[in-house]
Amino acid sequence: MRLALLSALSLVFVACSAGRMGEDGGAPPDAGALADGGTVKLTAQGGTLADLRFAVVGDTRPKNADDNANYPTAVITQIYKDLAMVTAPPLFAVSTGDYQYVTSGQSTSATNADIQIGDYLGAAANFAGALFPAMGNHECTGYTDSECGPSGNDGLTDNYKTFLSKMLAPLGVATPYYSVPLRAADGSWTAKIVVTAANAWDSTQSDWLTQTMGQATTYTFVIRHEPSEDAARLQAIGDIDTILGGFPYTLLIVGHTHTFEHSTQSVREVIVGNGGVPGTRGTFGFAMVSRQGDGSIKVEQYDETSAAPTPNGVSFTVNAAGQPAN
Repeated sequence: MRLALLSALSLVFVACSAGRMGEDGGAPPDAGALADGGTVKLTAQGGTLADLRFAVVGDTRPKNADDNANYPTAVITQIYKDLAMVTAPPLFAVSTGDYQYVTSGQSTSATNADIQIGDYLGAAANFAGALFPAMGNHECTGYTDSECGPSGNDGLTDNYKTFLSKMLAPLGVATPYYSVPLRAADGSWTAKIVVTAANAWDSTQSDWLTQTMGQATTYTFVIRHEPSEDAARLQAIGDIDTILGGFPYTLLIVGHTHTFEHSTQSVREVIVGNGGVPGTRGTFGFAMVSRQGDGSIKVEQYDETSAAPTPNGVSFTVNAAGQPAN
């Protein structure tokens, strides 16, 4: 009976941390990676999917620093509940950063970071699929031009360490940048999710990104917090864009700007930053990214209050190379 159930479940999904992805994009796990009932379990291997469909959630934090009491828990909880309610629920989600607004360097910073990221993860627990988070500037000091990590001018802040320990360590990921290799169950496509960390940029990450982008896949989705329009405020943005320019990719998915919009910088850049920050322009919600029958990729804005496409919201389709699809 168990074997019949496992053979019927074609979704296997797992995370791959930086440095663990093989030359062929990672070997798919066996059926044992699925628990009874089809609950996805994360491992440090690659993943096989019946279909390519995922959600994007961006920018969830209080309006003011250290305001734990006014964390937008209700909004982000509803967003993650929505992911189970949409037609054809997503198989996993990525998030574009900024899960906290904590004053770095104070005696209470570790406690506040723990509380706010804990609130976020409590909301995300309403989603049964895997979550792959990117680092935002608020996971460093809060300033757009902040740089954390062993080589960063801002070092290892409590915000940064809490992000690593509570959001990435459970995935088996040791750095704020990592890749998730995917492949179709029927062998018709391959893909990779490339999560970068502009606020922890250094030569090691630069080399890793070049190597990772050089691994050929049908689809490549790059996740970064700051959009390309912020290159003047953070040098790493320009450095990352330069590397990306040397390789094919499908979408650049960013946040930071508290809205949902199709970027004017590039047809394949989309800003998803409407995950709950008070004062967000437009409605709260998320994005759905899905492979179409002709192999193109559709990006569509969904509304938090209805779990349905936002009326007159953003919707566009690109081919695997990131060009507009007819």
